[in-house]
Amino acid sequence: MRPLAALSFCLPLCLFLTGCTAAMHDIEPVPGSITYGAGPTTRLTKSPVGSIVFHQFRDKFDREWEERYVVQPGGSLKLVDRRRYHIPDD
Repeated sequence: MRPLAALSFCLPLCLFLTGCTAAMHDIEPVPGSITYGAGPTTRLTKSPVGSIVFHQFRDKFDREWEERYVVQPGGSLKLVDRRRYHIPDD
């Protein structure tokens, strides 16, 4: 009886966790992103793998965005976060 109780607890938990990871997806670059189109033309050869690179830009609607990239092996960048921010007027 005890294995059945463990199975009834673990099965829904496993299904829930599978759904969580399936919902995660890569962030797509947009115009203004460093990796939009063909990606950057240069590699970050002196940056350690795993280091963070920030990039700020404005889109065509004059909204300000900040992106966070992680340096991958070989010096390429992976987009991991994008946030819209607002700078208050003085």
